[in-house]
Amino acid sequence: MYIQNMKYDEMFEKIRSLRFDSEMPVCRVGRIELYVLRPSIPPKRFSAYDPQKNFQIWLREGARNFKPNHLRIFIDLNLRARSRPDLKEKLLTVFDNIFYGSDPNIEIKSLLEEEFNHFLNPIEIISNLSQLFIIEQAYSYNKESKLDPPALFYQGWIRQSLDNLKEIDNICMSIAHGQPPASKYTCKENKKNKNLELNLNPLWYLSE
Repeated sequence: MYIQNMKYDEMFEKIRSLRFDSEMPVCRVGRIELYVLRPSIPPKRFSAYDPQKNFQIWLREGARNFKPNHLRIFIDLNLRARSRPDLKEKLLTVFDNIFYGSDPNIEIKSLLEEEFNHFLNPIEIISNLSQLFIIEQAYSYNKESKLDPPALFYQGWIRQSLDNLKEIDNICMSIAHGQPPASKYTCKENKKNKNLELNLNPLWYLSE
């Protein structure tokens, strides 16, 4: 049974309470299925992770089964913004609201009738996948970050991928090397930054 409506806190609790070595289907569009797996034993390269907080995000496309990474979101949204620049602010608003805790399935309703010439996966998959990546950062991330909350690193790159349409290969190279997003996309929400502000307007970074 797929999850139809789930805010951040509700999805977080679903994942936290998921039994070890079991799957939880999240979203399906056609032959593409997004699901969560909670292994009892993390892979060797993640041996430093707390097994109590470890979960994996998977995509199943027909016979293919693989773990997507953050680049899938950044590339998909960059392609969407290029094909529909008139929807940039709507896309930013939708994915910011998901970051702030809103239900991705409700947020994307305004986009379901829009046509995009270029993208990687249906918007239903991308939006739910984004929520899972944000939860993963909050629940499983175990390193020191210059950003608080740590998921702001991820969200900053979403904002930059939609707003600053530099070449996709350059974006991917920067992210793969661990380069943080431009400060303008995170500084006023980063609790570790002297420019932190409360009660910001939506899309505040567009006026920076």
